[in-house]
Amino acid sequence: MASDPDYGMFINGETVPSASGEVFQLTDPSTGEPFTTVAKGSPDDIDRAVRTAREAFESGVWSEKSPKERAAIMRAIAAKFLERAEQFALAEVQSSGATLRRFLNVDVVLVMDLFLRTAEMLEEFPHKEVLDAIPIPGPSHDFVIREPIGVCGMITPWNFPLILASWKVAPALAMGNTMVIKPASYTPLSTLLLAEVCTEAGVPPGVINVVPGPGGVTGESLVTHPEVDKVAFTGSTVIGRRIMQLAAGTIKKVTLELGGKSPNIILDDANLDVAVPGSLFAFLMHNGQVCESGTRLLVPRGLHDEILERMCAIAKNLKVGSPLDPTSDMGPIVSKSQLETILSYVDAGKEEGARLVIGGNRLHPEGYEGGYYMEPTIFTDVKNDMRIAQEEIFGPVLAVIPYEGLDDALRIANDTIYGLAGGVWTQDPEKALYVARKIKAGTVWVNDWHTLRNDGPFGGYKQSGIGRELGHFGLEEYSEVKRIHTSMVPEREKRALYDRVLTLR
Repeated sequence: MASDPDYGMFINGETVPSASGEVFQLTDPSTGEPFTTVAKGSPDDIDRAVRTAREAFESGVWSEKSPKERAAIMRAIAAKFLERAEQFALAEVQSSGATLRRFLNVDVVLVMDLFLRTAEMLEEFPHKEVLDAIPIPGPSHDFVIREPIGVCGMITPWNFPLILASWKVAPALAMGNTMVIKPASYTPLSTLLLAEVCTEAGVPPGVINVVPGPGGVTGESLVTHPEVDKVAFTGSTVIGRRIMQLAAGTIKKVTLELGGKSPNIILDDANLDVAVPGSLFAFLMHNGQVCESGTRLLVPRGLHDEILERMCAIAKNLKVGSPLDPTSDMGPIVSKSQLETILSYVDAGKEEGARLVIGGNRLHPEGYEGGYYMEPTIFTDVKNDMRIAQEEIFGPVLAVIPYEGLDDALRIANDTIYGLAGGVWTQDPEKALYVARKIKAGTVWVNDWHTLRNDGPFGGYKQSGIGRELGHFGLEEYSEVKRIHTSMVPEREKRALYDRVLTLR
């Protein structure tokens, strides 16, 4: 399909059509109806964007700016973003199904804070470290510097398009890199807007480029391009494995933030007035379409019935409806295919013998009958080897698993290929720390969930990923380390190491 798109690609500081002229439609998940078109990128478009990013990097127009200069532009990005927050909100709500309530109260604050905090960290970052003088092999001056990697290829998901693109863009920009971003096909709009805002704020043309398109073609072209120095990916573990394989061909640096099946453990001393709503929040925020959702709830057998009764009493009163309605607790699932996937897991849970306690059905809210809505869904009598306990569903589905004692709970918690997050609810600080240390995951919450911060690391153990995002940890992922050695011995006769190894006289 070739026509003028409503949204083009963003290359070299300009909005441009694809080389083929092809476009693709975006569907509003709240109605099931198409609402706009976007330029459909191809390998030719990826090549153009990467070469533009390479030229910009080698020119030094961004990479050679001082940290102070880059930090000033990062702060300008935050200000420009806030000016256009409502435009970002509409784009995100209409394409991803995020509730306007969540986006304005959470996403806007997090993104603005990310660019401001990254600017602050950039100015404090140890760009140069002098090493101590040592007697062997002789007097010298040695120091370590951090330099930008080069061209970064970024592939971002559909669940939090703006936040997760920003997690990559902010540190990459801060450390002086250029980039090409391939956003998820369902949700490219907020990333395109972000590129515009960065350019308006003073990021030079060519530094940030965005090419929407299908992952199997456009994404793989980006990962395998010889001029791309690093790949950063957020998405499923299955695709993450594929990206590692593709990146190996040119030994690219890779960071991967992948799937999760996070264990949420309620201990027998927990304050249930906090733990129960907290555990609902853990798996229902954004319909459970969150990689670190607490989708396995481990409960003491003696408290099982009370916890379930309390959870169902709250869940049945949650409002599922239009994401533009400020009273909606949950909006639609992102797409018809994702809704069908979630419903297939509901069927699988029933077939494997789990007991459906509440939910499990598609909803058709009045006025939005064609949208992709689903009830909050809770299973119990779940065994940890069931598919609904082992596989990432990415929907509002909870697997409740009773346990016998703390050792049993920890065994179940760690019996997974994933290690992205975990949590524990208890009033005992010593038990909290013990459990947090024993859970094999990159983030562990105590009496809380989903509370991320822009100066703290995020990433996973095991098959939940490689590397970390956010904080100085994220800055390090977008830099190369170089040691520079200068001998302080000008006399040939005092260079004993030469003579000990080779006869050079």
